[in-house]
Amino acid sequence: MQLIAALLDLCSKQQYPVIAIDGPAGAGKTTLAHEIFLSISLTKSVNVIHMDDLYDGWQNALTEDLSKILKYLIDSHRQQSPAKIKKYNWQSKQFDEVEILPIANILVLEGVGSAPHLIQSELSALIWLEIDPEIGLSRVIARDGEGVAPEMKRWLSTQQQYFRQHSPREKADFILTT
Repeated sequence: MQLIAALLDLCSKQQYPVIAIDGPAGAGKTTLAHEIFLSISLTKSVNVIHMDDLYDGWQNALTEDLSKILKYLIDSHRQQSPAKIKKYNWQSKQFDEVEILPIANILVLEGVGSAPHLIQSELSALIWLEIDPEIGLSRVIARDGEGVAPEMKRWLSTQQQYFRQHSPREKADFILTT
């Protein structure tokens, strides 16, 4: 995969690189993150952080708090210090107990909101996955069930506001269409 070779080249320029994968819901960001993990983890340790685990539910997902958490994760990664995170439990609608994130060579941030202004200059690579939002919505509903449809329809507006505010597509090193 040429993308992996290009990412490894970009990542070789920093001691502890950070890759972000952003784009609309349903574009395939999680799948791409997994493929990157499988390819790179053959030679380097990799942590993949999913934004779904960091959001504070639907209503408080793409806030300044998320940006601060991502900054903390990057700072911890660069200092090679174990980070403490709480993952959001979508069933109980609250955060679970603190988890310690192991130290790794490469950090991959994946999901809508993974590349806010606050951290863009610290990214080794930013990947944007392009998809028509309605197709992405259909994919999410097919994957997660009709029960998420009302929230996902509101989410389309929330993610668009984030994209306008933070311009991750315009800052991307790679734009892939799914």
